Amino acid sequence: MSSRRDFLRSGGLALAGLAMSRSLFAGTMSSKDAAGITYVSKRPELAKRNFTSKAVEEEIAKIKPQIRNPKLAWMFENCYPNTLDTTVEFAMKNGKPDTFVITGDIHAMWLRDSSAQVFPYLPLASKDSQLSLMIEGIIRRQSYCINLDPYANAFNKEATGSEWDKDHTKMIPELHERKWEIDSLCYTVRLAYYYWKQTGNTAMFDADWRSAVKRIYETFVEQQRKNGTMDTPYSFTRDTDKQSDTVLNKGFGSPVKPVGLICSSFRPSDDSTLFSFLIPSNLFAVESLNQLAEISTKITGDLAFAAKCSALAKEVLAAVNKYGVATHPKYGKVYAYEVDGFGGHVFMDDANVPNLLGLPYLCSFVKVTDPVYQNTRRLVLSSDNPYYFSGKAAAGIGGPHVGLDWIWPMSFIMQALTSTNEQEIGKCLKTLVATDADTGFMHETFHKDDASKFTRPWFAWANTLFGELIIKIAKDHKALLSA
Repeated sequence: MSSRRDFLRSGGLALAGLAMSRSLFAGTMSSKDAAGITYVSKRPELAKRNFTSKAVEEEIAKIKPQIRNPKLAWMFENCYPNTLDTTVEFAMKNGKPDTFVITGDIHAMWLRDSSAQVFPYLPLASKDSQLSLMIEGIIRRQSYCINLDPYANAFNKEATGSEWDKDHTKMIPELHERKWEIDSLCYTVRLAYYYWKQTGNTAMFDADWRSAVKRIYETFVEQQRKNGTMDTPYSFTRDTDKQSDTVLNKGFGSPVKPVGLICSSFRPSDDSTLFSFLIPSNLFAVESLNQLAEISTKITGDLAFAAKCSALAKEVLAAVNKYGVATHPKYGKVYAYEVDGFGGHVFMDDANVPNLLGLPYLCSFVKVTDPVYQNTRRLVLSSDNPYYFSGKAAAGIGGPHVGLDWIWPMSFIMQALTSTNEQEIGKCLKTLVATDADTGFMHETFHKDDASKFTRPWFAWANTLFGELIIKIAKDHKALLSA
């Protein structure tokens, strides 16, 4: 069986799979370009959609006419509602909302993906009570999951077990996979925090949520491993021939010097780290801890917990500034991707978010104009990043998860979301339109020399994130959509 994103298919196979599911995407709207090409909506028929939001439909109706390029308009209409159309499983349970969100082609709920998939809908939640209730259900389901096991990254809807039951870690039937990733917990905090900010709803900050966030704090502290590399209740190995799917040193990872940073056994790609101090995720943790401190001060009234979160945030940020910033021989002071506290560091970036490129997107305290970030940005968007690939189809960031020469559309979306340069944003947009293999959707990756070869024809996170980008461009750089 394959792991989360090991869904590698050639363009021919992916297109064949898409054709097989054509009946699920019977379109009702169409548009035609100057060459006479007709673009028919690939959304499921209304009766077959998992969840429908009036506010989201109104947003599509508002934004789509602003897009002059018929193909881009078609892609927006397909992608933006894809999470709601195809991945949301919403119900009421004991009088409270309960929402399970799959990634797309894998029927399991990743804490990271489920948060990121619905995040672009948050600005509309106050306009649509059902949309708001559905998102509240995700937050409640995530609290339940974290209370089951804060080290797990993906969960089953029920206690059914999974193909990873034989992993050498503490698996229980409710878990789909148990790879410890800092960002999994951070994303849940981000969703709850901004949902509260957008709606004012505090109903989800109940005893279960308070228990879950205390487990988040405790897990972060445990993973500082202040008594050594093996000072952790978590370890993980897998019987596999893929190095990035298991963890060395009997599941504890490379040695680290306890300097205040938090260990992450895996990256947001679900690949194991080389050095356990993953800097983008540590900075994300700082943001999350500050958000928890604010919620605990203003909503739950737990001032002692708020103080603990604030103190840990300051400790981790100080450690990042001391150990996570390194001098590159060409770019000067930059954020390293991973460090070990001994002086070892990795200069690279991965397309999966959190990454170095996307720091201003996730962390309010990392400004786009910051010199260290700008140096880092120049590094990761160049051939000096070992996972920056340039070919006939495009040039962009990939990662080791799918392998060399495969570029992630998500990297162009994040590049545009963190840019203030209209020329750069426009170039990213043109690349995204040119590399969808005429499917109308985002994919996990495509080959640098041939975009018709791609992985994961159904990847909801990338689809909805693309929708978020289009809406941001409509707000901040409207001229790009009318070009």
